Amino acid sequence: MSLSAGYSVNPYVFAGIYVGAIPFFLASVAWIMRNKKRRKSLLLPVLSTGLCMSSAYIYLIIAGEGVPIWVYLLIVGLLGYGLYSTFRKVQTGKKFKDR
Repeated sequence: MSLSAGYSVNPYVFAGIYVGAIPFFLASVAWIMRNKKRRKSLLLPVLSTGLCMSSAYIYLIIAGEGVPIWVYLLIVGLLGYGLYSTFRKVQTGKKFKDR
């Protein structure tokens, strides 16, 4: 908690955005799956999913001051893995609880 003041990032806001985005993320993935089945455009659902996946990190990037470079590298790694994982689930048509 004491570290957050030095970087101008409120951990409660970060956690709230992170947890609050989960239902929207899952709804966006369901939207992708539905559009994929119906052979409709995936552009908007993919954009929505990406925004939900990265919303807390966007807050950290915008609000953070003097954040070490390794944090940004970690964010890129987490987002990369999240995109890869989501893409695989959408490709196979499996639900997230079927891991």
